[in-house]
Amino acid sequence: MPDLPELNPVVHGRLRLALLSLLSAVEEAEFTWLRAKTEATDGNLGAQLLKLEEAGYVAVEKRFVLRKPQTLYRLTEAGRQALTEYVQALKQLLGPAIDA
Repeated sequence: MPDLPELNPVVHGRLRLALLSLLSAVEEAEFTWLRAKTEATDGNLGAQLLKLEEAGYVAVEKRFVLRKPQTLYRLTEAGRQALTEYVQALKQLLGPAIDA
């Protein structure tokens, strides 16, 4: 049996994988948009985004729009690379099951 690929534990979390996937398709996204798309609670979403930020996979910009706070997230190059490598490892792990 060939060596099994290692899946990045930061990316592997269901919500973190969803967030990286969503962010890979847009230039940037507001916290509220990500919350609506994932249906996550504010606390869980914030905690998972913080893990991605600490890993260097997302960048955060906080600003005010009409005196209301707005938090924007964007995927970094490191995040895009981590997502790409994760998908490649998953394809290698699943192998023939993908083609079935």
